[in-house]
Amino acid sequence: MNRRRATPRRALAAALLGVLALWGTAASAADGAAGYLQVTGPCGLEFPRDHSPHPGFRTEWWYYTGNLVTETGRRFGFQLTFFRHQLTPFGASADWPDPHSAWRTRQVYLAHAAVADISGKRHLQSEQASREALGMAGWVQDGDEMKVFVRDWSAAILPERQRLEVSADGFAFRLELTPAKGPVRHGIDGYSRKGSTPERASCYYSMTRLETAGTVTLADRQPIAVTGTSWMDHEFSTAPLEAGTVGWDWLSVQLADRSEFMIYLLRRADGSLSPASSGTYVDPLGVPRHLELGRFEVEVLDSWKSKRSGAVYPSVWRVKIPLAGIEVVVAPNLANQEMRPADPAGVTYWEGSVSARGTKGGGAIDGQGYVELTGYARPLEELR
Repeated sequence: MNRRRATPRRALAAALLGVLALWGTAASAADGAAGYLQVTGPCGLEFPRDHSPHPGFRTEWWYYTGNLVTETGRRFGFQLTFFRHQLTPFGASADWPDPHSAWRTRQVYLAHAAVADISGKRHLQSEQASREALGMAGWVQDGDEMKVFVRDWSAAILPERQRLEVSADGFAFRLELTPAKGPVRHGIDGYSRKGSTPERASCYYSMTRLETAGTVTLADRQPIAVTGTSWMDHEFSTAPLEAGTVGWDWLSVQLADRSEFMIYLLRRADGSLSPASSGTYVDPLGVPRHLELGRFEVEVLDSWKSKRSGAVYPSVWRVKIPLAGIEVVVAPNLANQEMRPADPAGVTYWEGSVSARGTKGGGAIDGQGYVELTGYARPLEELR
């Protein structure tokens, strides 16, 4: 296994900082958004077309999480995210030298990967970054396969399956994901509001249940066969969030009856939630139901403090979705799943495997999922 890093590393790490800070502050709406495409209404998402990148929008990501198990019952979680960040709008290349350098590009790609060795009680993580130049990062279309990649990490999306490949210091995984349901468009036909004005929004869909099989490799050991269930998000925008938003909590849970739910909470500096906070419930047949704030409840029951960053994260939640008869307690499968960037200027956040247990329609139910928590180590507003 190897891990190759693009150079200059600090510049690309700063770009990643910009990606996450963009989604957490109002800077993009007021500063530098001119010339970029804006999301202002229903997205008209079509597939497989919209699995591909959307250059012209400033920020985009493809996000995979999942829970895996071996034949002997050893448990793992995994996370893989590819970020695309557009540095300048189209038309801004008019002042480029002619001919311009092959290294020059307006797109940078970044990737985070992690394996939660739940049975071994350890969390492994890595990151890659590169500009979209000289074949180091980007995306390619080969027939009906679209592949996004950073160096030797990749996610390939085909009509009937998806493939993930990561090789990093200390871990690797190769997974094949088969959709059990079609894409779920969040909000209004994929138009997911993140604030009070129309352009503070994203185009956002998920593959909420991907049957998964493949291998996980730790250090220099032999690959371990695993199976499980994964979740995929794809989201793109230019100016999603409002001033005063310090971070977000995102929860996704796959229940044993083959239903799923996703909830995101946009946290304000005064401790309140943005009215744009919302979610989606997906029934066992794949039919989604948009959840506006007020149609669900999330109560924090416990917290965990990181010894590395000093951040205090919520760590146990009671989630109620009355229209689906759901009341479950969601808890981490491993307390320390904090993602810490190699560059001190980067964004520290918590991204981890969770389990759910409770009731649905009066009967007992359990499930599994992933939670993402940002803005606890440092408010995203400070990263402008």
